[in-house]
Amino acid sequence: MAESMIHGWINKRIMKPEEISVMNRSDQDRLEFLSDEYGVNIVCEEQTELKDANFVLLAMKPKDVEAALSGIKEKLTGNTVILSVAAGVSIATIQKHVGDFPVARAMPNTSAKIGKSATGVAWSKHVSLEQQHELRDLLSSIGGVTVVEEEQLHAVTGVAGSGPAYIYYFAEAMTEAAIENGLSHADAKKLVRQTFAGAAEMLQQEDFAELRIKVTSPNGTTAAGLNSLAENNFKDIVGQCVTKASQRSQALGKEFK
Repeated sequence: MAESMIHGWINKRIMKPEEISVMNRSDQDRLEFLSDEYGVNIVCEEQTELKDANFVLLAMKPKDVEAALSGIKEKLTGNTVILSVAAGVSIATIQKHVGDFPVARAMPNTSAKIGKSATGVAWSKHVSLEQQHELRDLLSSIGGVTVVEEEQLHAVTGVAGSGPAYIYYFAEAMTEAAIENGLSHADAKKLVRQTFAGAAEMLQQEDFAELRIKVTSPNGTTAAGLNSLAENNFKDIVGQCVTKASQRSQALGKEFK
């Protein structure tokens, strides 16, 4: 996720590579890859870069957040905004380890890499209006931003954070079905890619249900396909998918208080 965001910020020229510094617990090879690939800096052993940081992005597994904060909190200044994309880890949990720092939580997705992320963000009362504006600018440079209450981030995770994977899985299934119905693998992938690309563009222009109705002639081919989805409880399956992801986000929050 961090690499996707870095790629998006540099590609959109929101930040210069030399304005970004990266660090992690132990994977020096990964840091060197990011430095070589994007031109970003690697935080030095003394971590002096942290004292001048406007924002610190926490992009690690939830179980590693406490150790990460313990390792850097003495290096930060009170004006540094901590921006976390760790699923389920609450603002209160972060502040328990660092104090009354301005803290924001965001849930972007990997489409940030191409500037198309769907991102939800919530912030603590310590985030000033100016910092909120800067955060929105930063996040909107990698896609659309929706400001929500912190508790709503679980739902954002289930829909937007994990959502691309559901769509990729659907694309895999359509491709396999196309092959089973006689298309070559290459043609199936080409047709599925363009179908998704065109539909995604149309979704930006009209109501979802109206689009579906417009392409569904009574007793036609589309109606036959949609009837099969309905008969197999497609909406229930999607609902369960989003709910399970949201519930897992809530569970992670309880695990790492």
